[in-house]
Amino acid sequence: MNYDIIGDVHGQAGKLRALLHKLGYQEHLSAWQHPDRTAIFVGDIIDRGPHQLETVDMVRQMVDGGHALAVMGNHEFNAIAWYLKDPVQEGEYLRPHRGDIGEKNRRQHAAFLAEAEDKPAHREAIDWFLTLPLWLELPELRVVHACWHPRHMADLAAALGPGNRLNEALVAAASRKGTAEYRAIEALLKGIEVRLPPGSSFRDKDGIERHSARIRWWNSAATTYRQAACVPPGHETHLTDNEIPIEARVGYANDKPVLFGHYWLNGQPEVQSPYVACVDYSAGKRDEPLVAYCFDGEPELDASKFVTSH
Repeated sequence: MNYDIIGDVHGQAGKLRALLHKLGYQEHLSAWQHPDRTAIFVGDIIDRGPHQLETVDMVRQMVDGGHALAVMGNHEFNAIAWYLKDPVQEGEYLRPHRGDIGEKNRRQHAAFLAEAEDKPAHREAIDWFLTLPLWLELPELRVVHACWHPRHMADLAAALGPGNRLNEALVAAASRKGTAEYRAIEALLKGIEVRLPPGSSFRDKDGIERHSARIRWWNSAATTYRQAACVPPGHETHLTDNEIPIEARVGYANDKPVLFGHYWLNGQPEVQSPYVACVDYSAGKRDEPLVAYCFDGEPELDASKFVTSH
């Protein structure tokens, strides 16, 4: 099977249309399709961009028509938690709407809510998001939104529905800090995060000062904060050579290729190793491209097989 693994779209329907056209897909009966390839979306279909519901509809039509697969991203999970009422705290939602945290949550989700809130399309989208698997284990490759973490996958396995899918009860459990479900979803959909040593910090893509950082979980040789932290270029000089916690060292088995999104990379697309590649190159920003990796069954990944929407 030949796959085109597509990065975080974030409501950029125009970029998605341009990328699909460049990859040789054509729109037929409302769905983009290719005669001998299947698209795989790595999640984060929504939020940030200018065409939220159009993007959801494009991806859903492809998936429902058998022309694509998709996994859940943290933005889809957050959208579900924003929509669902808390079964324990009356009048509250799993993702808070009120207070300072609620304001932050609304800002992050504003583009989608502007189009969908209080409309039937909102519930329809949430129901569809709940059908998205947390990860794909295919014969030739693996796909997950942020981190391939076998232990956390095993922690969730007994509670997941067929095809590694969440249900509302599991979303509720995973929305409560401190639970095993919360830790597992955080890892799979947001990556492994470590607290930075005292005096270390950086500003993220939104200008917010951060005292914690995601790590390069795929690199077992990255054992210090300077080596492992995923921070904007130039910020590595503010990190220490202290070793990261043992529990944050995930590594990857390198037994088949794994592709993922989430990390807002920049520049020329490249593989992280012969078995690991990120396809998120900040398409949520107006001027950055949507990226795909064209996979044809090769045992080792090749940087020449990236395609961009630009």
